Amino acid sequence: MSRPELRFEILGPLRVQVDGEGAELSAVKPRMLLATLLLQANRMVPLDTIVETLWPERPPASAVANVRTYASALRAALGGSDRIRAGSAGYAIRVEPAELDLHVFNDLVRQAEAARERAHHETALGLLHRAMSRWRGRPLEDLPASPMWEGAVGRMVERRVAVAEERGALQLSLGQHAAAISPLRALLAEHPFRERLWLQLILALYGSGRRAEALRAFADVRRLLVEELGVEPCAELRQVHEAVLDGDPAATTITAALATVLPTALPPVCQLPPDLPDFQGRAELVHGLLRLGADGQRGPGVTVVAGPPGVGKSTLVTHVAHALRDRFPDGQLYLDLKGTTPEPTAPAEALAEVLRALGVVGRTIPAGLPGRTAMYRSRLAGRRMLLVLDDAGDTEQILPLLPSTPECGVLVTSRRRLTDLPGAQLVELDVLAPDAATALLAAIAGPERVAQEPEAAAAIVESCGGLPLALRLAGAKLAGRYGWPLRVLAERLTDESRRLGVLGGVRASFEASLHSLLPPAATVFRLLGTLEEMPATPSWTIGALLDRPAADDVLDTLVDANLIRPVGVDELGQPRYAMHDLLRLYAREVATAPGDTEHRRRAVRRVVGGWLSLTDMANTGLPVNPFIPRLTTAPRWQVEPAARQRLADRPRAWFDAERHSLVAAVGQAASAGLPASAWELAVSLVPYFDLRAHYDDWQRTHRVALEATRTAGLRRGEAALLRGLGQLHIYQDEFDEAVRAFRRSQELFAAEGDEHGEAIATSGLATVARFRGRYSEALEDYYRALAGFLSVGDQHGEAVARTAIGRVWRALEDRDQALVWFTAALQLTQVIGDRHREAHVLHEIGLLHRDDRAPGIAMARFRAALVIFEEIGDSEGVAEALGDIGRLTSDR
Repeated sequence: MSRPELRFEILGPLRVQVDGEGAELSAVKPRMLLATLLLQANRMVPLDTIVETLWPERPPASAVANVRTYASALRAALGGSDRIRAGSAGYAIRVEPAELDLHVFNDLVRQAEAARERAHHETALGLLHRAMSRWRGRPLEDLPASPMWEGAVGRMVERRVAVAEERGALQLSLGQHAAAISPLRALLAEHPFRERLWLQLILALYGSGRRAEALRAFADVRRLLVEELGVEPCAELRQVHEAVLDGDPAATTITAALATVLPTALPPVCQLPPDLPDFQGRAELVHGLLRLGADGQRGPGVTVVAGPPGVGKSTLVTHVAHALRDRFPDGQLYLDLKGTTPEPTAPAEALAEVLRALGVVGRTIPAGLPGRTAMYRSRLAGRRMLLVLDDAGDTEQILPLLPSTPECGVLVTSRRRLTDLPGAQLVELDVLAPDAATALLAAIAGPERVAQEPEAAAAIVESCGGLPLALRLAGAKLAGRYGWPLRVLAERLTDESRRLGVLGGVRASFEASLHSLLPPAATVFRLLGTLEEMPATPSWTIGALLDRPAADDVLDTLVDANLIRPVGVDELGQPRYAMHDLLRLYAREVATAPGDTEHRRRAVRRVVGGWLSLTDMANTGLPVNPFIPRLTTAPRWQVEPAARQRLADRPRAWFDAERHSLVAAVGQAASAGLPASAWELAVSLVPYFDLRAHYDDWQRTHRVALEATRTAGLRRGEAALLRGLGQLHIYQDEFDEAVRAFRRSQELFAAEGDEHGEAIATSGLATVARFRGRYSEALEDYYRALAGFLSVGDQHGEAVARTAIGRVWRALEDRDQALVWFTAALQLTQVIGDRHREAHVLHEIGLLHRDDRAPGIAMARFRAALVIFEEIGDSEGVAEALGDIGRLTSDR
């Protein structure tokens, strides 16, 4: 079934068409909901904003439920469309560019601006006529006024007037005076104080041969301004009035009328901030930026210097701009766009500032953004000027400020990458290398002091993470305390809990970045501070923090804002991300501030649950470890399919890539008060740690989880961890410690009624007895463990027990009994497909035949075992098999 064709109109009364017919939307509240979503089309509108719009004074208790009902009604009215999407924080409507009249209007205006810049004035006028035809009245005029709409509606109305002024200017410049009169009168009825509209009307009337009406129009506007506002008309209106009185033919076009009052010469300007005398490093980047337009083959273009807060973007661009002054003799303009502040500079406001710098004063500056953009670009035409746009928030803030001629250059700094800025060259700025960082510290604090304490200086540089802002603050602190040895500051910075306090300006810089984020990205940034430090984070953890299967949009926002950075891909092709140490400390600080502790705890539980689910899946690709108790308690979180697929293809490689993160996740679960997750994850890692002989990680994770389970009184978890620690004690020949761990594990499993757990603990005791040569005791415990495995139907455990019993009989030199048990174990491993255990049994049979002086059979078994050990990646098994093959070969 095809999707319905939809059309939305808000430039006047709200109208919706579904497949060419008007949709039935009679109830006010659903219409207001639709209007609210359309005003922010393709963006998630927070639920509280919707509620406040629909019920501005006192929302009912059922407000949220009512919104759901209205959303459902809208979906039905739109032909069952899936355009209206409910998210965790609100609702959004998906609208294609040609489906909403506001989008069509804006697109036509942009096309007209481009045509006008190419001097295609008639084409531009036709496009503006089409754009203005989309308006049918005041936006949403058939709906109750809402304070939540005032800003958006006001901006739309202002843009309509500005576009109308541009259309009027084009009509007059093309001699279409009579056609301009009626639209101008209609606009003046709505906006009687717009002097630019009056000026156009007077010129249109005069150009149509209606001189008396033109003079009367001036008298009308003068009387209106004097009586209502107490001011005289602007200089331009008065000049046009005088030209009409004199019958001056030059007054027939707006361009000619205004040319006499605009400055004809533009003196060079230099608004650049001072260059820093202690600028250090970045030699290669500076060299590249100094080539801006130097090849003579193309214009300088636009260069965006992006990077995290405090990395020195503004310092670099200012340094380069000063070096480029000779190449741009007509001037250097500088604008602080305040993109990371709560109130970024609006493009129209920025253009007004630039136009004033270019000699445009007073009311000569057009009122709207299109007019200011056109005048600005005209002013720069034919000039070689450099524009520095510092601290840009997004592409939309920059686009109106870009010159249209290739002779001008633009340098932009932003904490975002702005990859959607057409034709821009992106330069990504990273922290300083250690040598350059040390040089910067020395330039501020004094080279002699740094030379006298190189170790303390290196510690300061390391604590600052090479971040220029942090280094400058540290250097300034030292410069202001000349009696301090550098080690005093180094010691203070070593304490992570004090570091941001010592470098106070860094925190303020980070705060600005955090405040510029939309809520989902800001939430993730804070939640990242709750996670243990990891070398590099996989992307799925972002989704887990938000409880979303995939969160690529939020991840991209954080990357574009340079709050986390890509650090390549691991051997599975999985992208990894990291956070600067100082940003991590700040994230931890804002994450642990008073607030919703349980919300943070649930987020950590989901991340740990993701590690658990992935570990469960990865273990299916490893040899079965029969000494792992059954895990059923801790919650899992379903990770995105792409991550699961990468793991399924190469489980061992996944464990290798995630090893350090998994160890950290166990500690994270323990410190977050999630003991069940901590012990299950620690125990789930045993098959991998055992296979790769990562005994230190095995012990670390088990000790951390054991403390958490004991504190929480989780006896089954304690039993499982003691069983794992007992196995480690065996590997380290610590048999007394192993016995204590196994016996306590056995007692706890028995108390919990866990027959399987009791069997694996008993098998551990049997192994210790075998190693100590207490074979009767070992057999007794192995038989007891075997009975337990048989009782619960654990065939893998049964195979291990039968193999172990065969080993005891071989040690007792009863070759027949040993072969019986080994043969039964081998057959069982082949039935259940336990290749790892099969290799061990083959190796044991080889040892048995070696003892029987049957080297041919022994060698065949050793080689068969070696093939399997190599296939599954058991390094310990490979070494043992190769050793026995070597010994057997040398004995021949």
